[in-house]
Amino acid sequence: MIENLDGIFETVNYKKRTTLKLYDNVEYEDYPMHWHPAIEIIMPTDNYYTLNFGNADVLLEEGDICFVCPGCIHAIVAPETGRRIIFQPNTNFLRNMNDIELLLTLMSPYTIVTPEKYPDIYDRLKELLISIREEYLDGQPFSEVSIYSKVFEIFVLLGKKLSDKNLADKDENFAAKEEYASVLLDICNYISEHCSEDLKLSEVADMSGFSKFYFERLFKQFTGTSFYKYVNQKRIAKAQELLIEPGNSVTDVALSCGFTSISSFIRMFKLQKGCTPTDFKNMYWEIRRGEQK
Repeated sequence: MIENLDGIFETVNYKKRTTLKLYDNVEYEDYPMHWHPAIEIIMPTDNYYTLNFGNADVLLEEGDICFVCPGCIHAIVAPETGRRIIFQPNTNFLRNMNDIELLLTLMSPYTIVTPEKYPDIYDRLKELLISIREEYLDGQPFSEVSIYSKVFEIFVLLGKKLSDKNLADKDENFAAKEEYASVLLDICNYISEHCSEDLKLSEVADMSGFSKFYFERLFKQFTGTSFYKYVNQKRIAKAQELLIEPGNSVTDVALSCGFTSISSFIRMFKLQKGCTPTDFKNMYWEIRRGEQK
């Protein structure tokens, strides 16, 4: 259930003394368009489930696993009967890990794992998710640590599979696939660290050792998005962190994140997050004040 919704922004109410939220859902309840800072993992365990991402309806068959990235606007339509796991771990403290940032890019805006598309990792992912549900509901000491260890394994399995799949599926001549993946991972890490700078495609391509046009194609295959869209994703992610710090104005944040104009920053932020930077900042502090009461 959505307990707190402000416009389309959902505040996730984590389980007491944890940064985890899991709903073993059996309710016939639709959820309107919304987004949240937490990643969301959804798996129907009995009957189907329907997700809507903008204009696209996605049907989850029983057992399918959907990873919804932070900031992805989505709605959910439930059948009259059924059961599903809805799991939201807070991964903000992991965002400093470059591999996690890359994984979120590879999954963006959502990724669906089925036994047909991912036969080599599906059974293990399903097993881990079922185990997470049981540990969460049982609530034994150190269950949060144990659950996050399983979240890490899920991320490792999915990250390796997606990075390999993006390269292998789109080019049959990747004899040096692992070497390319290593170079592109380094480039992604570099972009995350320097996204506020004036990054040019040609200059970053030179760093990779590939020609501009070949790099551009490889990069899109690897990340699933274009070079400049990737840079803007990292800038907006950094902007979110700066916006919640006291004393930072929207103008300060825009300039600190590499945007040359306030209007372009606001437009890009709203495009990715569904609200303006000011709305995001206000919502965050309203939530914090509510927590302190």
